[in-house]
Amino acid sequence: MGAPSRAVRLIAPLGLATLLSATPARAETSAINAADTAWMIVATALVLMMTIPGLALFYSGMVRKKNVLATMAQSLSAVAIVSILWVMFGYSLAFVGDGPWIGTLDRWFLAGMTMDGVNPAAKTIPEALFMLYQMTFAIITVALVAGSVADRMRFSAYLWFSVGWFIFAYIPLAHWVWGGGFLANLGVLDFAGGLVVHLSAGVSGLVAAQVLGRRHGYGSENLSPFDLSLAVIGTGLLWVGWFGFNGGSALAVSSRAVMAIIATHLSACAGALTWGAIEWATRRKPSVLGMISGAVAGLGTITPASGFVEPWHAVIIGIIAGLVCFWACTWLKLRFKYDDSLDVFGVHGIGGMAGTLLAGVFATSAIGGTAGLLEGRPQQLLIQLAGVAVTLVWCGGVTFVLLKLVSAFVPLRVSLQQELEGLDISQHGEALQ
Repeated sequence: MGAPSRAVRLIAPLGLATLLSATPARAETSAINAADTAWMIVATALVLMMTIPGLALFYSGMVRKKNVLATMAQSLSAVAIVSILWVMFGYSLAFVGDGPWIGTLDRWFLAGMTMDGVNPAAKTIPEALFMLYQMTFAIITVALVAGSVADRMRFSAYLWFSVGWFIFAYIPLAHWVWGGGFLANLGVLDFAGGLVVHLSAGVSGLVAAQVLGRRHGYGSENLSPFDLSLAVIGTGLLWVGWFGFNGGSALAVSSRAVMAIIATHLSACAGALTWGAIEWATRRKPSVLGMISGAVAGLGTITPASGFVEPWHAVIIGIIAGLVCFWACTWLKLRFKYDDSLDVFGVHGIGGMAGTLLAGVFATSAIGGTAGLLEGRPQQLLIQLAGVAVTLVWCGGVTFVLLKLVSAFVPLRVSLQQELEGLDISQHGEALQ
């Protein structure tokens, strides 16, 4: 061929410059891994399933028939409210920016989020998917708190409280632990939510139960569950969903995700067997309610440690979960006479606290990159204790202040007559036949 024309000679460098400038964009796109993305889509769906229908069925099966729909409505409303607020500002404040106390509003209403962009915390999946996955954690945490005040909290008060608690309790804590805040910098281990989800919800539920007071007839009337079969189905959905909850927290298709899922399953099994064995030994009959409570206790307790421990550690943690959560839901609750309706503090609060501390004991560097007490690093246990203390003080204090503020505008409890007739009718105008 002959010598290139003047036009070609001028265009060629421009084309090369365009190609070079496109390379970083293609590199960022290629960093997104298809397998990781597919797994995290599944994990996101599994965690959302934990609230609706999982938690909705689990909770509603343990209240009386006249309050089943009202209990389900609390879980449903948490999904709707938190989802909108998370997109508006929750995600940005929790996971954008690395300030010690709070994030930034750079992603207000997801501003600046691109199709192929990533969050530094999850570099192989789209940022939009990371945002959605973290949304499901915020949803279930807000919904968990409702279990402590089931049967008596006014629905309007619950809605206002949920908004405030999400903003002032959940978002800061999520940033401190997972978003590059001061607890993360301190080295606190919380793989999937022992502090951010379970302890925060548990201590907040306990404070809420105390502020609202005990249910009418507590200690003198039969407050037995309406339909434990619903609670068993809910437990099954929670159990399966927890594979996405803990396994998804690896944020990738990896051996660590598999180890987290194995630990999750084994701890749940050990918790269910331990609680059932205690009832068998003390009451001569293992109850279905006890076994599902033990399973959920095992699931909640292994959560902070699931990505840091070996399978045999998970069995021990599950046994400890069954023991300490049974103690909290029986002796401790009776000793202090607080009416935590569905034992959110006894199962999730105590379980989350125990699991966070046990992560500092059993953490294995070969799995999570951090050594715990058993590997000769006792300071990790002290770091975990600091995380527990901060969560207890912050979430408990925020809950108390918020409830007092809400009560200045909306009564927290339904009237005695409304409580007697049931929240389904008094709050929603519906009832099971």
